[in-house]
Amino acid sequence: MSAIDFLLKRQSNGFLTAPAPNKTDLDAILTAALAVPDHAGLNPYKFHIIANQGLAKLTNIYVQAIKANTDDELKLAKAEKMAYRAPMIIVVSTQYQQHPKVPMQEQFITAGCAVHSMQMAAGILGYGAMWRTGDLAYSDIVKTGLGIESNNDIVGFLYLGTKSKELASKPRRNHASYSEYWS
Repeated sequence: MSAIDFLLKRQSNGFLTAPAPNKTDLDAILTAALAVPDHAGLNPYKFHIIANQGLAKLTNIYVQAIKANTDDELKLAKAEKMAYRAPMIIVVSTQYQQHPKVPMQEQFITAGCAVHSMQMAAGILGYGAMWRTGDLAYSDIVKTGLGIESNNDIVGFLYLGTKSKELASKPRRNHASYSEYWS
């Protein structure tokens, strides 16, 4: 499949199981993240690679964050399973730096591009991937548990693994309603 065909047909797949990317493939996925556009070369991101026993630690953090906001048993039960949706999760956060020409918004976008690049690299290598955010991405308890400073943001949770189910192709929208041409 050509690169353009991959991009035109790709879709997130949340049905993930072991194996997770091996060391060689994970190195390629992380290296792809470092190739994204990055004004002034600030590298305004950090990657927490979570697998194996790390998933239990992340689950404890998720449960603490949910308990701080609700006693809802259904939400707590869901939180106990979230980290196990895939055998590996890469939590991408910002590492904002003061720079006269690169505002925080651009640095956040760079970190988002890193997540996207990792997701695409995983797909090219034959893995399934799902980029998620949700309430826990905005939780100070989750940030603290991961050692992310309060002035930084979680850009996303990239779930990685082997697809356990192939998905039907989703219908594609036509770009015409989102495009305006000036000539």
